[in-house]
Amino acid sequence: MTASPVLRIGQLTDLHIGFDRTSAREANLIRLEAALALLNEPGLQPDLILLTGDLTEHGDGPSFDQLAAALAGCGVPVWPIPGNHDSRAALLHAFPHVVTTDDFVHYTLDLPGLRVLMLDTLDPGRHGGAFCDRRARWLAERLGEAPDTPTLIAMHHPPFAAGIAWMDTHPDEPWVARFGAAIAGHGQIVGIVCGHVHQATTTRWRGVPALIAGSTAPAVALDLRPIDADAPDGRALIAGTAPGLALHCWDGTALISHLFTASPAPALASHDGRMTALLRAMAAERP
Repeated sequence: MTASPVLRIGQLTDLHIGFDRTSAREANLIRLEAALALLNEPGLQPDLILLTGDLTEHGDGPSFDQLAAALAGCGVPVWPIPGNHDSRAALLHAFPHVVTTDDFVHYTLDLPGLRVLMLDTLDPGRHGGAFCDRRARWLAERLGEAPDTPTLIAMHHPPFAAGIAWMDTHPDEPWVARFGAAIAGHGQIVGIVCGHVHQATTTRWRGVPALIAGSTAPAVALDLRPIDADAPDGRALIAGTAPGLALHCWDGTALISHLFTASPAPALASHDGRMTALLRAMAAERP
């Protein structure tokens, strides 16, 4: 029996291109290029890439143009959604293949054996997420029209708290309840992938596997203590870790997500004659 081909979906999030307006080769652009180079390595190349928000720092046209130019040579389709730092109009101008039918940048990707629903949680002027009645109705309709098709949901803001107090979504925010009601009872959802928090995190939310991919821009420091905005305590808020990214693999029955960083990683062992006996022994143990 021939195994079904595995669909590979790259996820890049929180790129924040244009953070340093004084340099055409800013650090965030270089970090993005490192993540793209890693995704182009043999054995990792995705079939498509999802950009899950905060693609730019200021939402301006030149930053989006710079981002589009950086992605032009990646060789696979790129599908973006906005984050709280972005502008819908500038995003749509830079990515004209993205089609949306109303005021929101939400749309459907029909892939081999998998449907991806790209959601828009932007509320201009607000740091946190939003999911109004119109967006909730759109999502419920899309889920209702294909109840038997495995479906992945991509969004910028996570609907759950990751434990990093100053960045977290509060579980009592009205938009969270609205989003939860829209997905309730739809058993075809195989996962929810998000960004925003700049820290790789996984959980189950309302019975659905959910994750936050690491950011290509610098990470939010992992500190799980409560925080008081009016009482500075000197803790680190942003950490200079390597660019983060994710690769989601759909084999027709399960979604397997790899969360990793684009950091230098010299090979400590290679597929050469010294490893042949071990590889043969391990292969012989399998059915």
